Amino acid sequence: MKIAVVGSGPSGVAAASALLEQGHAVELLDVGHTPDAAAQALAGQVRGFFESTTGVVDVDDSLEARRARLELSLDREKAGLAGVPVALAAEALAGPGAGRDVALLDVPAARERVPVRLRLSATDRASLDRRLSLRVDAPGGSVALAELAQVAEVSEAQPILHKDLKSVVYVFGDLAGERESPVYALGALNAKIDALRLPGGARVERYAVEAPRTSERAALKWDGEWQITYEVFRDLGIAFAVVLVLIGILVTGWFQSYSVPLAILLPIPLSLVGILPGHLLFGAFFTATSMIGFIAGAGIIVRNSIILVDFIELKLRQGMPLEEAVVEAGVVRFRPMLLTAAAVVVGSLVILFDPIFQGLAISLMMGEVAATLLSRLAVPVVYYLIARRGRAAQLHSEGLTPERAG
Repeated sequence: MKIAVVGSGPSGVAAASALLEQGHAVELLDVGHTPDAAAQALAGQVRGFFESTTGVVDVDDSLEARRARLELSLDREKAGLAGVPVALAAEALAGPGAGRDVALLDVPAARERVPVRLRLSATDRASLDRRLSLRVDAPGGSVALAELAQVAEVSEAQPILHKDLKSVVYVFGDLAGERESPVYALGALNAKIDALRLPGGARVERYAVEAPRTSERAALKWDGEWQITYEVFRDLGIAFAVVLVLIGILVTGWFQSYSVPLAILLPIPLSLVGILPGHLLFGAFFTATSMIGFIAGAGIIVRNSIILVDFIELKLRQGMPLEEAVVEAGVVRFRPMLLTAAAVVVGSLVILFDPIFQGLAISLMMGEVAATLLSRLAVPVVYYLIARRGRAAQLHSEGLTPERAG
């Protein structure tokens, strides 16, 4: 038995759902049995969690309303004792309800011959007593079907749904309200699902992307809008890590140092000081476009760090003391850094109030402003701590001319 969460709507509509999947034995899956009572009960618990969670609306599941049906079966032993062939009795029992084509009628207006079907009226078909009162011929005289048939009341079979060749039961729900991000709903649902216990006291396992490898025990798989969100942020995070590595390689090769890139890459996390409060200020969620803006802004922020460090090293090669070079870099290079930040802010204003790209604009604007202000102080200070251990002296020696050295 496995639980999963799958989407119930198109992309762009926040959706969450739960999927109960049972497969205690291969035979159950092959012959098409309905989910067992344990799976249905677990589905009911998950649906109850959905309904009691704030922001989750339109909760539903794939289980149909429980209803009873009458199941008629022939007693072969009684039919044999009465001398009634089983096939004849079965036809008498089912035929009047379904009807039988007894003739074909030629109708001039019809292209094909019209079948003439003989069956009971709708009122008689709906009456069990009327159906069972029908009689069939037997050697000892006609026998009522009520004497040969057994009536049992059984529950209507639940629909059989499959995912990855396993029987499943779905529980759906949409998100609405102030928090339409699936992160908040899943956080509340996970806290409630923590209390669920499988037979034997085991906890229900949960998965974000990959489905459980086995269906022998219960597990939870969140899907739908959450899986899209998870995969987007995961892929963007991997891409961001690759970008940082490539930037680090380029900067290391240019400055011929393994420690200088630390000062250059420092403003990237500092941009979060502006990005996160910026989203709070505008009442926006941190979305995939926000992450894209964070990654895009990293390139601009690194560029500002590079011009600071490059200016410092230029002054060091000219023989300026490290302390003075660091201070002068923060003063001289602050104007181009400020102009760059202003250009980013002005360019992002056009999409600031777009419902899709607002996160991108906030990340670019607030991240660039915060990184510009903080990097003016942080980058020179960190570079000073790095360069005073020997790099400043090395750059001084590289900038000495023969005449100055003499």
